[in-house]
Amino acid sequence: MNRVVIEDDSDGEDDTGIGGCRGNMAIAPFRPPARPEHNARRKSKEADMMDRHLRELLNDQFNKELYSAYLYMDFADYYHTRGLHGFGNWYDVQVQEERDHAMLMRAWMLKRGETIELLPIAKPDKTITGDADPLHFALAHEQYVTGLIHTLHDAAETAGDADSAKFLDWFVKEQVEEEENATSMIQRYDKAVADGTLETLDTELKGRRWKAPSLRVDIF
Repeated sequence: MNRVVIEDDSDGEDDTGIGGCRGNMAIAPFRPPARPEHNARRKSKEADMMDRHLRELLNDQFNKELYSAYLYMDFADYYHTRGLHGFGNWYDVQVQEERDHAMLMRAWMLKRGETIELLPIAKPDKTITGDADPLHFALAHEQYVTGLIHTLHDAAETAGDADSAKFLDWFVKEQVEEEENATSMIQRYDKAVADGTLETLDTELKGRRWKAPSLRVDIF
C-alpha cells in the first residue's frame, strides 16, 4: 500500500546533535475517488487536481531547494579551500539535505499526478570576505526558507488540500531545526574563536554525516 510516512528517529539521535521530536504518523495517500454507486453524484476531474497556485508554489520551492544546495556547496568549497575541512563537511552534508528536500517535493508532485517543471537554478550570489560570513548567510537563508514553507502550508490549507498540508507539516518542523542549527553554528564559531579552539571545533565538525530524512513518500 502506498503511504506517506512522517516519522522521527526512534533512537532519538540525529546527525546535528540538536535532537528532534519523536513519533510516527501515517498519512493516507491521495487517491482518485472510487467509482460512485448508482445515482451517486460524480466528482468532476477538476476537483481531483491539485490547486494551480499550490502546484506553482511547490514547483518553485523545488527549484529553491536545489538553489539552497548550490548555495551550501559554495560555502563548503570556501571552507575546504581555507583548510577548514570540518566546516566544509558541515556544508557538504547540508547540500545533501537540501537535495533530499527537493526530491521529496518532486515525489509528492508525482504522487498527486503532477510533474515538476525543471527551471534554471540561480547561481549563488553571496560575497564571502571572512570565515564567519557563510554562517551568517546560512542563518538568513534558512529564515527566508522558513517564510517560503509557511506560505506553502498556508496555500495548501486555503486550497482545502489536507494531504498536502500534512505533507508540509514535516517541512515546517524541519525549518525549526534548520534555524536552530544555523544559530548554533554561529555561536559555536564565535566561542571557538574567542577561546582559541577553532581547530578543535573544525575537527569535531568532520564527524557530521548525512542521514536520510525521516519523511518518506512512496510513489509506486
